[in-house]
Amino acid sequence: MTANASRNHPAEVDGGAERLLSATARDLPPGRHQFHKERLMAQIHDLQQTESTATAPAQERRRRFPRPVIALPLTAAALAAAVVAGLTLSGNGAGNGVQDYGPALTTSLGVASSKGVPQLLDQISLAAAKSSSSRPDVRPGQYIYIRSESADTYVRHVGDTASLASHPLHTRQIWKSPDGTKGWLIDPAVNDSPEGETLSLPDEQGNTPEPTLNGPSYDYLTQLTTDPDQLLAKIYKETKGQGNSPDQEAFTTIGDLLGESYPPAELYPALFKAAEKIPGVVVVDDSTDAVGRHGVAVARLDETSGEREEWIFDKKTHVFLGERTVQVRKNSGDDALITPGTILFTSAVMERSVVDGIRQTPSAKS
Repeated sequence: MTANASRNHPAEVDGGAERLLSATARDLPPGRHQFHKERLMAQIHDLQQTESTATAPAQERRRRFPRPVIALPLTAAALAAAVVAGLTLSGNGAGNGVQDYGPALTTSLGVASSKGVPQLLDQISLAAAKSSSSRPDVRPGQYIYIRSESADTYVRHVGDTASLASHPLHTRQIWKSPDGTKGWLIDPAVNDSPEGETLSLPDEQGNTPEPTLNGPSYDYLTQLTTDPDQLLAKIYKETKGQGNSPDQEAFTTIGDLLGESYPPAELYPALFKAAEKIPGVVVVDDSTDAVGRHGVAVARLDETSGEREEWIFDKKTHVFLGERTVQVRKNSGDDALITPGTILFTSAVMERSVVDGIRQTPSAKS
């Protein structure tokens, strides 16, 4: 699961790559599919590189893809087939419903401080406990419904030319059964059809992956410990070797659970108490979600990529609003185009509910 080179540098691929990725990456959190697209294209590109390119510094090659491919069992045969199919980076759309390109998304960087982190997370934890206590449990046959708005900025390649562009703000709707085996997704950044596509398992390759922290079901979350120390230890253990650092990966893993899952009442506040124990967590005095709602953010800087991941909360109620990833430090190469203040990914959770049927919305509940 895990925002955000996984969400930050979506590469444009043709329809063939979309079809290859669709069956395995379609149920990931907002923007996560973009990481897998670019990772696939990078692997294809590596196979086609000259020897001189292959000897480029490993750090430079890794930095754009700090997170491992997850829930995407691409076999060597599938990769070879993609190469044979002639998949190339293109500049005329991603083969999906988000066809328009806009200018890079930018913002003023809020002031970050380590002061007040425990106090803020305690307040957020209390608010989470209060709000989640009124949440209904999810029964078999029901679905978790989440509607969000998101947008992103990325390095767009057209031939040998690189430039910054953005995908416009768009609506994402997802339905998942409590056991994670049934679901539906409507997201123009993932599929062409306004009707969306199934997330039900097994997928087109016959895979039924077990739920994990990086791809949890509601039932899986109900089994997690609510002791903050034990929970954080589990996160570190299960994400070992992922991301740019263990601390950043732990922070991102918790952030993904906040954005597109339905944490049970006992677990929700425990996530914030666990986050309080991660080194490097700061408070950002002002941050804005994808729809322009201002709030205070709990954040952490990825020292490798220079990106800051921010979880945004209402300043008064401390309710979770959304998240964003912003560039705060200048990098080199193509990534030098991404100047400080660039919003790499932004989202806003608009609705999170339990409904009685797949593709049913809360307003249509019987």
